[in-house]
Amino acid sequence: MTQSNLSPNGPRFWSTIETSATIGKGRAGGLRRLTLTPEDKQMRDVFASWCTEAGYALRVDKLGNMFARREGTDPSLPPVLIGSHLDTQAAGGRFDGIVGVLGGLEVLRSLDDAGVETKRAVEVVNWTNEEGARFQPPMMCSAVYAGRRTLDWALDRRDDAGVRFGDALQDINYAGQESVAGSPDSYFELHIEQGPELEATHTQVGLVTGAYSAHGKRIVVRGENGHSGPSAMRDRRNALVGASMVAVAVNEIGWRYADRDGKTTVARLEAWPNRPGIISDEATLYVDYRSPEASLAKVMSDEIEACLADCARRSQCDIAVAEAWSFDQGKFDAELVSSLEASAERLGLTHLRMLSQAGHDAYNLGHICPTALIFTPCKGGVTHNENEDTTLEDQMPGLTLLLSAVLERASL
Repeated sequence: MTQSNLSPNGPRFWSTIETSATIGKGRAGGLRRLTLTPEDKQMRDVFASWCTEAGYALRVDKLGNMFARREGTDPSLPPVLIGSHLDTQAAGGRFDGIVGVLGGLEVLRSLDDAGVETKRAVEVVNWTNEEGARFQPPMMCSAVYAGRRTLDWALDRRDDAGVRFGDALQDINYAGQESVAGSPDSYFELHIEQGPELEATHTQVGLVTGAYSAHGKRIVVRGENGHSGPSAMRDRRNALVGASMVAVAVNEIGWRYADRDGKTTVARLEAWPNRPGIISDEATLYVDYRSPEASLAKVMSDEIEACLADCARRSQCDIAVAEAWSFDQGKFDAELVSSLEASAERLGLTHLRMLSQAGHDAYNLGHICPTALIFTPCKGGVTHNENEDTTLEDQMPGLTLLLSAVLERASL
């Protein structure tokens, strides 16, 4: 069996996508499957059953990352790893991340169908909390796996209700005993583009060569509680107003550099006590900013920091960055990208080298092993939205390329 005549079972793959789409359904037809919730547990259980029924060894580490292993002929060699995530945004789509995990499962099944033995084991991983929709920041569990964060730091993260990550993991019975670390031979991730370029150019697959420089900040504003009636305007320290000033200033910074594709976003604003007739004494904003140029991202970061002092003065509040994080610019292996390009040409697939604008677990894996990220088209580039959509026809080229690339790598 050669790479050129080995193909995945599209209908079987799509049936797993359709099953996933019934677990944690959102209000508008997408998905709401926040990490470590009952819906996440249900999907994990289904994925685990598919893996074990196919005969793959399944292990779970201390952060709930799930690994399904198809053994190779030489178990002493580091495995080829395929992965993404099964958790979603609060109003998320049916494909973001899910295509990567279930596509990985289809790779294992297709190798079985063809009776192909690989020298290296091939493993499929479902990374916990890629989205960061319940526990911030995103991609934190793959970061621990790659040695970029500590286990205790991740276990102690809290959601909006104050629930500790480690406790939520215990609640759904996915707190494994395996160490959160590994040394894979290589890592492959299949993902919908989350952008319009592939669809607009009628290109079947995207080969990611790098990523935008992406960063986030949690900004806390502290004022003073008071009654909206008798409190004089000159004395007010309204944290909600201060936070709103920051939100507008951050948005304007993004527009200032939009011609260079700089982007700033205030994705969330919380206030306390957030009730009519009351002046809020505390507010929190979650800000992210990104750019194809690391130098421009630094400029935007400096301008965000500078605007805080002005907003603090005008609102008479204390404003400071409480926490910051970075997704860096990704480290995608040039040889793997070239190998993918050669495979795409051999398979007759149209392809495009491109940058990733969104964060992926592949960013973290790139720090410990050769890593490749394959993009597939999604309709209109709509993502992190319940209207996110794609077709089996649009996913098959990327899935076929993934199968070919993994077989080639696992045979080394």
